[in-house]
Amino acid sequence: MSETQNKQLLRRYYEEVLMQGRLEVLETIARTDYVEHNPFPGHGQGLEGLRQRVNTLRTAFKQEFTLELLIAEGDKVAILWTTRGTHVGDFLGLPPTGKSYTIQGIDIHQLRDGRMAEHWDVVDVHSMLIQLGALPAPSGASA
Repeated sequence: MSETQNKQLLRRYYEEVLMQGRLEVLETIARTDYVEHNPFPGHGQGLEGLRQRVNTLRTAFKQEFTLELLIAEGDKVAILWTTRGTHVGDFLGLPPTGKSYTIQGIDIHQLRDGRMAEHWDVVDVHSMLIQLGALPAPSGASA
């Protein structure tokens, strides 16, 4: 696949799977041997592990992603995103707060044979936990 097609496939993941909840799309865009390099506690690998990750996020948060920047090189796509959401369900032991948040993150996806194969991420979870009231804001800062 071309770099443009790789970026289009990743847009489908964020728009159709993460925001619309169409988990059946994973069957056509992700490999069965998918590797998550930063899995949530208790989550497996492969396509089932990816389903677990998406279910955890969609159950815990009502969120919208804005894809700020997509950079493709060869079989990798790096994405800078902003998500705005509300904490509506349990998230890894944190009960729902009903509070809203805005954070950014960077995902790097590797594709093989036209499908998502591996994923690495860096997410500003610290800021999210402060905005949700799960951690205190640093003194002098507003949440």
